[in-house]
Amino acid sequence: MTRRPLIGLTTYRKQVSDLPHLAIDGLMPTYTSAILKAGGLPVLIPLTLEEADLEALFDRLDGILLPGGGDIAPALYGGEENSKIYGIDEGRDRIELWLARRAIETDRPLLGVCRGHQVLNVALGGTLWEDVLDLMPGAIMHAYFRGYARDMLTHSVELCQGSHLARLMGQHEAKPVNSLHHQGIKVLAPRLAATAYAPDGLIEGVEAPGHRFAVGVQWHPEEFAGRDAEMLAIFRGLVEAST
Repeated sequence: MTRRPLIGLTTYRKQVSDLPHLAIDGLMPTYTSAILKAGGLPVLIPLTLEEADLEALFDRLDGILLPGGGDIAPALYGGEENSKIYGIDEGRDRIELWLARRAIETDRPLLGVCRGHQVLNVALGGTLWEDVLDLMPGAIMHAYFRGYARDMLTHSVELCQGSHLARLMGQHEAKPVNSLHHQGIKVLAPRLAATAYAPDGLIEGVEAPGHRFAVGVQWHPEEFAGRDAEMLAIFRGLVEAST
């Protein structure tokens, strides 16, 4: 039997609603389902690991997925405080920025989704709009994450010809996607190339040229991976690069 690659997925911390003293590190099952369907085996990475333990776990993983979630602390990218910022978790920022930088250093396959796409940019020296709609000139609405279905298609993305992302998805035309974020890439990190754009010009896809597989997408393809071959192909790309 062919060995299935181990894909490490970072988690996020949530309080149990009826037990406020109890916190759980977890992840929505759409991410793990997408990795399984793409042929990989998901491994959840807790937020409490010290660097030595994180390094030991990283060495056993074949690929990394950084999922969506709350905002990155603005101090980490030279940003400013904003009333729209929410969900900062210093432990998660520490773990994910370390993983992103280490994956780039070691040519380990990496996929960033939504927050993970932003983490990759910040890890390599880029910056973010603290709130796209408030601060980015000409911005459209992107924050369809409260009171909306997670798979609601809200705007198109234009894939850049010749990019890894366009090759994975097998097309270069505008693709309708969901949009569950209020922040986004402001200044692109020097080591990254933009590979997809929203109609307002916001960067929706990135990759690290010369890297085996380092891809970020601003939308949430895991919500469609069970029924959309183009979206599943993004996760297949990660798994195949990790084999």
